[in-house]
Amino acid sequence: MDWDFIRKAIPMYQEAAFLVLRLGGIGIIFAFIIGLIVSIVRYYKLPVLSQVFEGYIELSRNTPLMIQLFFLYFGLPQVGIQLSAEVCGILGLIFLGGSYFAEAIRGGLESVPNIQMESASSLGLSNTQIFLYVIFPQAIANSFPSIGANIIFLLKETSVFSAIALADLVFVAKDIMGLYYKTNEALFLMVITYLVFLLPISLLIHFIERRLRFAGFGN
Repeated sequence: MDWDFIRKAIPMYQEAAFLVLRLGGIGIIFAFIIGLIVSIVRYYKLPVLSQVFEGYIELSRNTPLMIQLFFLYFGLPQVGIQLSAEVCGILGLIFLGGSYFAEAIRGGLESVPNIQMESASSLGLSNTQIFLYVIFPQAIANSFPSIGANIIFLLKETSVFSAIALADLVFVAKDIMGLYYKTNEALFLMVITYLVFLLPISLLIHFIERRLRFAGFGN
């Protein structure tokens, strides 16, 4: 193991990690918003929209992210729509992550007992108040383990960004192996970099999950 080379290569992995976190963070935030909207529509079974969103979920969850990125990056220019690699990466995460978040949140919404809605209604709460103050907090708490798992999953899925020429961690590792033939060093740094930013996120998610349980939500 060439430790001098590893020391010199660290800045390249840092830059790639910042790219992954920036694009991944933006994609995850908007994916969560999309997932929340889709889950509410499907929970209340709104006509037409519910069927449309069900089709979106099936399409998104049953196609690989790489294929979705290829469609955005290579397919759309054929019809005159040119998007940058970063925008394609974010849109791919939103499209894929939205469906996973939607199913996770919908499961949380459906886990809230009907007796609680009936009790809230008997107290004179409106449907909006029942959703905001009774259903939604418990649904998020119940679905938080799945939401956290999906956050980690989407961050790891950024490893295919190199397929559309984004300088993510995999791209940097392949570049080093091709230019300097430092396979062990490149793979070692890639694994360590993923651990450095994924492990704290995983621990934070676990901490929040335990706090929610301690507060009495999700039991």
